[in-house]
Formats: sequence, C-alpha cells, structure tokens
Amino acid sequence: MPNIKVFSGSSHTDLTKKICDRLGIQPGKVVLKKFANLETCVEIGESVRGEDVFIVQTGGGEVNDNIMELLIMMNACKIASAERVTAVIPSYPYARQDKKDKSRAPITAKLVANMLSGSGADHIITMDLHASQIQGFFDIPVDNLYAEPAVLKWIKENVEEWRNAIIVSPDAGGAKRVTSIADRLNVEFALIHKERKKANEVDRMVLVGDTKEKVAILVDDMADTCGTICLAAEKLIEAGATKVYAILTHGIFSGPALQRINNSNFEAVVVTNSMPQEEHMKLCPKLRVIDVSMMFAEAVRRTHNGESVSYLFSNVPY
Repeated sequence: MPNIKVFSGSSHTDLTKKICDRLGIQPGKVVLKKFANLETCVEIGESVRGEDVFIVQTGGGEVNDNIMELLIMMNACKIASAERVTAVIPSYPYARQDKKDKSRAPITAKLVANMLSGSGADHIITMDLHASQIQGFFDIPVDNLYAEPAVLKWIKENVEEWRNAIIVSPDAGGAKRVTSIADRLNVEFALIHKERKKANEVDRMVLVGDTKEKVAILVDDMADTCGTICLAAEKLIEAGATKVYAILTHGIFSGPALQRINNSNFEAVVVTNSMPQEEHMKLCPKLRVIDVSMMFAEAVRRTHNGESVSYLFSNVPY
C-alpha cells in the first residue's frame, strides 16, 4: 500500500505489529524515550511528507504519559507535512469522566478530545467507547468500532450451551450493549441494578431477570478493579445460574482485580487485546483474550482507501 505509515506509541507495540502484519507493511520507525527529567522525547525516523499517517496508542498503563506521547507524535507528524494524521486509540482514556455527575466535576473526556484535535488529529479510530456520545466531543470524524461481532463469534465457538445462555449487564448503562448481543444470539437478557456510595465501590445489587438453570454471560465495556463483576457473579450464582462467564472489551485490571477474578466463580473472563494482556494472563489462568487487531487493521485499510467502515459494525473480518 503506497502512502500509508503506521507508527506505534509505547503503550501497545504488539497490537501495532499485528495491525501492520495484516496490512503487509512494516511499522514506521520512531524512537520514543524520556529525558532525565522525565519529559517525553519523540523522534520520527522516516519522512511522512504527504503520507497518510496512523498512530496507534491505547489508554492503559501510564495513561497520562501515553496521552502526552500521542499528542507529541501527532504534532511531530503534522508539522512534518503529513497529509492526514489518524489516532488509533483502542481504549479511549478518561472515557468514564464524560459528564458532570456532581457539582464541580470535570468533563475530562471532552478535554482529551480537545487536546487530540488541538495537536493535529484529523480522524480518530477507537473501540467500544464508554458512552457513544463521546464521539460528539470531537469536531473531526470518529469511528467507534464495536467488539460485539468478535464477542458473538467467541461465545458461539467457546460456550457450548450458548443457546441456553442469558446475557447480563452489570449496570443499567450497559443495557443497550447487552440487548443487542441477546437479540443477535436470540436469547434472554437480564440487568443488575447497582448503587454506588463512592467511585469504584458498589453498595448493593438487585438482579432484574431470571437466570435460574441458565449460563450467565456478563457483558461490559471495561473492567477496572473488577469489584462490580465479581459481586455480580456471586449474585448470579445465588440466583441459580449454572455457570458464569464475563466478557469485557477493555481489561484494565488495576489493584486487586486479578486476585478477585482468581477467587471468583467465573468459568472464564474474556477481554480483547485493546490493552496489553500478556502479564495479566500469567497471573490469572481464567483470563482469555480475543484478538481485535484485524478489526483495527481493516478499519485502517478502509479509511486509507476511502471505503466504508460500517461493515465492521456487524462482521468480523477474516
């Protein structure tokens, strides 16, 4: 493919390599280092003049460093006369801070959007935004890909009794995602209503729906400390579910998350590789990873060739 350059930030080089393998190109040369005072230094190692540039950087790990690195890389490409700069952000950072849920709360997701646009992004490709309205924080095109097609494929291939499953959302916010999956599998769905006293801590849970004698599949867009899903799993077992699976797009797994999963009732916890999962898999035998690099590679290819990306909303490219 002429005219296309894919660069990797330091957050997820493995994903970039898989995307480039699929596109049949080499990742662009870039040196990322930190000065002694921890300022980020970026050196783009090849010409990008007139090129279609894609920069892959996910919002995990050292989130703030990763954002800064992405901004600097985009700016470096922009002022080196790149034709177009696209940020490929598998997991959008600060996506949960998307509204003023209490007085004086910042809307950081919008701030990040402003920073991305301000540093020269012409286009954003991301996956399973925490709230799809975040697309409206940008004045540039945003392609929000869905992990759903890959999730459906995983369920059909790995959950033997999926026809007797029930898809469960651990909170009311994910109801839409869950109903969509339940419709496409033609099974029932249930909701868990949770009340939070403060962030990252759940107070009590109420299950709405009947999970008796069914395989429960919890679906959510991200798992951070995993308190919610582990409590939800207990609730579902109490309510008579035979097995419990969890499928989560972005596996952040901070703090005691992996320990909680190891001690929980899950058959398996499935995440995508929108964030690096190699270290997590060593610590947690229940973890399974769905590779979504082909979704991003195909989105990059279609964007570059000016084709429609909507095929990816309901199909997994092979």
